[in-house]
Amino acid sequence: MQGEPGVGHGLTGPRVVTLPARPEPIRVNADETAIVVIDMQNAYASEGGYVDLAGFDIAGAASTIDKIATVLDTARRAGMQVIFLQNGWDPDYVEAGGPGSPNWHKSNALKTMRARPELQGQLLARGGWDYAIVDALKPQLGDISLHKTRYSAFFNSQLDSTLRSRGIRYIVFVGIATNVCVESTLRDGFHLEYFGVMLEDATHHLGPPMMQEATVYNVEKFFGWVSTTQDFCGSFGQIPTELPQE
Repeated sequence: MQGEPGVGHGLTGPRVVTLPARPEPIRVNADETAIVVIDMQNAYASEGGYVDLAGFDIAGAASTIDKIATVLDTARRAGMQVIFLQNGWDPDYVEAGGPGSPNWHKSNALKTMRARPELQGQLLARGGWDYAIVDALKPQLGDISLHKTRYSAFFNSQLDSTLRSRGIRYIVFVGIATNVCVESTLRDGFHLEYFGVMLEDATHHLGPPMMQEATVYNVEKFFGWVSTTQDFCGSFGQIPTELPQE
């Protein structure tokens, strides 16, 4: 077995685990770890959502939802923080930017609405069905929900301050899309000194399988660690829940 990263040395206690991962295991304190759920919205994972309407294959989203539900159940029982990110904009799309923004040109949701004017106001607009988290993963008491307007969940959002104020150093990533929003957020987290772990079977890509493979390679080789739902649940499923202070 390869040596653990330097962050692991000196970490001890009943809520510290060694999570099997690639390129090496990583030692993690549950009290300093958040599960960040990226864009598990109807837009990305449901029939009739923006991604489906834009012509992407969402067939793999159902199994991803099941895996994420398993991860969140384990995390909540272990007393770990769960944070949901929702991608989208105000109903008038002011936050999306105009023609002077690259987002206006590259966002498939915006391009789809321009090509199909009857969809204007329906895709990724806050308050609408498309924007909402899928029913199977509705946030629960104690979870945190945050809004984001670009691919990376760290851009112009409250994610960084939310994590730092809770002493979070480790982020376990699940969600959609592996090759866009998940990877963008994990990369930015790396540059903000967070240790990022992506659960490869609890993420779903947009496009051919090579897109998933490319992100797994980038994370494993350059930006973080790659693990699985089974290894996450096996590692964190047995640790004691932190007792509330009286």
